[in-house]
Amino acid sequence: MQKFEEIYKRAVERKGSPEAIEVLLPKNIKTANELTSISDDRYLSAMTSAIFKAGFVWKVIESKWPDFEDVFWSFDIEKCALITPEIFENLCQNERIIRNPQKIETVSINASMILEFAQDYGSFANFIANWPKEDFIGLLEILHKKGARLGGQTCQYFLRSIGKDGFVLGKDGIAALIQAKVIDKPATSKTNVKKIQEAYNQWSNESGRNLAEISKILALSTDS
Repeated sequence: MQKFEEIYKRAVERKGSPEAIEVLLPKNIKTANELTSISDDRYLSAMTSAIFKAGFVWKVIESKWPDFEDVFWSFDIEKCALITPEIFENLCQNERIIRNPQKIETVSINASMILEFAQDYGSFANFIANWPKEDFIGLLEILHKKGARLGGQTCQYFLRSIGKDGFVLGKDGIAALIQAKVIDKPATSKTNVKKIQEAYNQWSNESGRNLAEISKILALSTDS
């Protein structure tokens, strides 16, 4: 496996200078205290936004988001968890939002999940904030298992948008991981995903950087 300094050097060669790299790195990663201070309705909002953006034009979702907020009661957790069949049918006919029944259904399911975690941890925010970045793959796994449509990059983008430190396994990132000899093919197996987590942990220790910065630098280091 390549050292992080080799990967960083390759990214600098591609982009022209260290300054050109630094300006592109994520700036929204929050501390545990900052994540804890975010209300659970904002987590549901960010989660739902990521779900609706998946496979869709992001700008359209962003332009409609004020309507989403209004239609879903500012993502009030208890109200969203108690969506009745009649309300669901009305939501599926509401032209102010994207009328995708499968994605609309996730609001109620994920609100219920958030309530479950809140009961165990005091708030969903506490659960997210205190999950160790060294086991980011574990966080992805549990949210995928307990939530709705929170698999793959959707969950990764949700966590990134809320400010949780972690990586995004996009096309360029996967290509860079293969180039760095961490994996030899796209990460579909638990074994490969574990190898990715271990590599990120090692690079973080080597560089002192967070996972989000490493993820971006990896993506910038490849022409794929």
